[in-house]
Amino acid sequence: MKKGLRKVVSLVILWGVILSMNVGAAAGKILFIPHDDRPISYHQTVDVLRQAGYEMVVPPQELLSNATNMGHPDELWQWLRENAPAADSAVIASDSMLYGGLIPSRKHEIPEEKLAERLDGFVQLHQANPQLHIYVFDSLMRTPDWGQEGNIEEPDYYAKYGADFFHYSRLLDKEETEGLSKQEKKMMMERKKAIPAEYMQDWAARRAKNLAATKKLMDYARDGIIDYLILGRDDNAPLCQTHRENREILAYAAENKLPHTKFLSMPGIDEFNVLLLNRAVNDMTYEMPFVYVAYNEGKGGDTVPAFSDEKISASVDAALAIAGGLKVPAPARADFVLLVNTEKNGETIGLHNRFPDGKDFRPQLLPDKSTRHFASLVEDYVAKGYPVGIADIKYSNGADNALLEQLRQKGLLFKLKAYSGWNTATNSTGFAIGTGMLAPKMTEDGKNKLLAVRYLDDWAYQANVRTDVGNELVKQFGNPSYYIKLQDKLSFAEQQNNERMQAFADRNLPHFDFLKGFKVKNPWLRMFECDIVLPKTPQ
Repeated sequence: MKKGLRKVVSLVILWGVILSMNVGAAAGKILFIPHDDRPISYHQTVDVLRQAGYEMVVPPQELLSNATNMGHPDELWQWLRENAPAADSAVIASDSMLYGGLIPSRKHEIPEEKLAERLDGFVQLHQANPQLHIYVFDSLMRTPDWGQEGNIEEPDYYAKYGADFFHYSRLLDKEETEGLSKQEKKMMMERKKAIPAEYMQDWAARRAKNLAATKKLMDYARDGIIDYLILGRDDNAPLCQTHRENREILAYAAENKLPHTKFLSMPGIDEFNVLLLNRAVNDMTYEMPFVYVAYNEGKGGDTVPAFSDEKISASVDAALAIAGGLKVPAPARADFVLLVNTEKNGETIGLHNRFPDGKDFRPQLLPDKSTRHFASLVEDYVAKGYPVGIADIKYSNGADNALLEQLRQKGLLFKLKAYSGWNTATNSTGFAIGTGMLAPKMTEDGKNKLLAVRYLDDWAYQANVRTDVGNELVKQFGNPSYYIKLQDKLSFAEQQNNERMQAFADRNLPHFDFLKGFKVKNPWLRMFECDIVLPKTPQ
């Protein structure tokens, strides 16, 4: 059956295969500009492609936005112009090129004239390099449901008025789609009045500029200047300003007859880099990996996870389309089998990664019935020789401790091809797909290094150590805000992280040579993410 399906697909892409024989030495060289220098956005994504054998050309890290600067868009454009002629493909975060990065896109004060000049850079790039395939990922501004003092990701006023912005926009979205009761209309006006006029104007004006820039990028996709454009809805909700703006975007796409082969809008953002890099690879090699997807028992694919506004099955299908894969109905046909761990009732659990309160954290290690079912499914598929990867989305951020303990006991951790459970559900499913589709091109050692980093990050840190050290910060210094802004407590936090992470690895992971002496850093000066630094191997 698998061979028959491949023959059908081969007829469609046969001409491309013939053409690929004449692709020059530049084939396989990919330019990549991420939306900031967070480890998952930058070098962890680059590592996936390099382990698969591709030459990645990335800008100097100092040009990217980070925890203390807003990025350098004009310098990035100069770097891109200088490096584009030697490349075959470019995967570009538009937020970096227009605003400086993902977080700057939410806080910038860039005039429309400057944005128009930077947008025109895509036209100039295409005209100067007609051979270059240009893939772009963009973002709609998110609408968090509350604000938090010290959070670097939003304007300062969002700390006090974040909940008001969210609920005002939620009710406005509902009014336009469903209608409001008298009580809801009153509540909407109360939320609006609670926000000072200058803050409302600032918030609305920035969103309007960003939305106009996105429409211009959509025009470029329609006109062939951009080969493929993804628009992400980061930290989204079924009703909010982000959802409201997306309705406008979808109407604009329909009006301009922009097909899904050119443009797609979906929940998520951080995973788009690895998905588009897969698309670039598959376009260069004229390949179409076959992927089989299965979910845990219960709601499974009908789960609408936290920070999303659609079923996870829809997001997975969209991610496969972005990456250039083809979903198949049976695992025996697949080049990659994605198993998605969901909570049985369709709810996202937020047990770990709670805001620190100084109390001891005890991970849930005892598996429930659905966890045992899922672990058995993984064991069965691996035993049958299927190339299995896991997207672990039962919890809102971090691994399912009970599941990973089951996989460890069964000796399955490094029999997988990919694993991801590091952040929101769409982040995890997208990263698992992007890694798993490239796994056949990797060596066993390369694949194991990627898995080890994910287990250290998603399991050890996100699901355990992060909360432990956050509580230790409260116990030692009495201020829970250090969790989101480490300031002068960075060295203390990193020391605690390293001690706990090393102990976790000694207990749970094989003693690989490449793990000896690994370090843990917090480059964004907060506990939210970490960087796993493996020791450099001798050349």
